[in-house]
Amino acid sequence: MKIVAYQYQGQAGVGLLSSDLQSITPLDLPLPLRALGALPVIEALAAGKALPATLAMLALSAVQLTAPLPEPRRNIFCVGKNYHAHAREFAGSGFDSSAAAGDIPKVPIYFTKVPESVIGPDASIEIPVGVSEAIDYEVELAVIIGKGGKGISAKDAMQHVWGYTIINDVTARDWQSRHSQWLLGKSFDTFCPMGPWLVSADECDGNHTNVRSFVNGELRQNANTSDLIFNIATLIETLSAGITIYPGDIIATGTPVGVGIGFKPPRYLKSGDVVRLEIDGIGSLENPLR
Repeated sequence: MKIVAYQYQGQAGVGLLSSDLQSITPLDLPLPLRALGALPVIEALAAGKALPATLAMLALSAVQLTAPLPEPRRNIFCVGKNYHAHAREFAGSGFDSSAAAGDIPKVPIYFTKVPESVIGPDASIEIPVGVSEAIDYEVELAVIIGKGGKGISAKDAMQHVWGYTIINDVTARDWQSRHSQWLLGKSFDTFCPMGPWLVSADECDGNHTNVRSFVNGELRQNANTSDLIFNIATLIETLSAGITIYPGDIIATGTPVGVGIGFKPPRYLKSGDVVRLEIDGIGSLENPLR
């Protein structure tokens, strides 16, 4: 199942994407719920309810896709330094305030991005001129929680995964370094492109899928999620040990080697650049810089 959120004739909509990726079957949700994207659908399914009734089919080309979860209920949970090669790349960059503890983390490093940073496919990532121009890209597989809970064991964790989407964990590197924490430099407006849709876990193996990023068509990152230092089950076990997780919660699992600060000198994003992210089993997410 693929769930899309979109704008059509000035109104928000939520629907199911066809297997050929050409058409949408809209779901008959009240207008206030449609603004929440896929969240009401995930919550209903988690509660054992059936999908809402459907409306007349639309062509995908007739709508403007938005982030599938355009208004997350709370901050996006994110994991830092979760691929071996990127952990070494970041530790050696001079921007890593956690480097003193070693290149490879011993436990998952969690931080968050605020919900207001979320944008959808094709929306512009805004460079905050005068605030920071050290803007970097990070392709990440994002896990969407289906069944909530607390104290979830690793052996049971995958039963709590509804599915996946793509996130660009855009980062102001100078703020990340200067403030010795990651919330501020990760949470600027427009710094969380998400999409193009949600894909259910039966259609994508999040533990073994290829993850790539391109800047202006140039391949920058290329890895497989089997290379994660802490796999999805471990991330859920760690997060839920003391925090109750809910249907629709988002966990961004970390980015592989090849980010802009890994180059010497760093290759930051600039106005006019286009970042394209791809994850096999999900699709692609593209956003311009301005």
